[in-house]
Amino acid sequence: MEPTELKNILVEKENNIGIISMNRPKALNALNSETLSELRTAVFTLGNDPDVGVIIITGSGEKAFVAGADIKEMKDMTPMEARHFMHFGQSVFSDIDNLPKPTIAAVNGFALGGGCELALSCDMILASESAKFGLPEVTLGIHPGFGGTQRLPRLIGSAKAKELIFTGQMIDAKEAERIGLVNKVVSQESLMDEAKGLAQKILKNGQIAIRLVKSAINAGLNVPLEKGLAYEAETQGLAFATEDKNEGLNAFLEKRKPNFNNR
Repeated sequence: MEPTELKNILVEKENNIGIISMNRPKALNALNSETLSELRTAVFTLGNDPDVGVIIITGSGEKAFVAGADIKEMKDMTPMEARHFMHFGQSVFSDIDNLPKPTIAAVNGFALGGGCELALSCDMILASESAKFGLPEVTLGIHPGFGGTQRLPRLIGSAKAKELIFTGQMIDAKEAERIGLVNKVVSQESLMDEAKGLAQKILKNGQIAIRLVKSAINAGLNVPLEKGLAYEAETQGLAFATEDKNEGLNAFLEKRKPNFNNR
């Protein structure tokens, strides 16, 4: 499926930035199986596009980033169908998490349930002042299933994550920033400009180094410190094998801006 054929997602490219917009406004951009499949296609396409260095994921409209998984689709699922749906959602979000290129969630409204989990799968989260975050699944007699029970504690600590998940409460953008869920809160009007500005700051740097350091950070979160340090040394060794390393160090010594060619 090509991005031009996607029904529930918009895909754009702008100045080496790929932009994925969740686009089911009547359903507040809720995630059903079709939308998850299209999201995977969009991520794969932009992830393999050599002209794209950073990917921004946002929601169409001002009401919702993603309001959650599609309850209408989930309501009549059998236990095995629900298990398969959870595995599918987890795998799509893991594709985003493991993407070599940096990802930014630009949260423009409700990021609840699967929407919060989608944001958590990105490397950084920017939020508009009107954004709301929560994992309210327990209020429906179920619990987060697209990675929320695993990624949220790793990001904000287990006690605070348990509080949010056990209560199902929704928090505003400022509280999300205070507890470390969100990198920065900006106005609704400036959200995409802020996200693109952050992307451009990343794009000015050596892109091979960015991809290597993302790999080192992600791998190190799941292993003991000594193994993480060993992995860091290996990725640094790979960085020293690149033309970008020569350009970057020479530019520093020559007191000029580097001109990286990503080789």
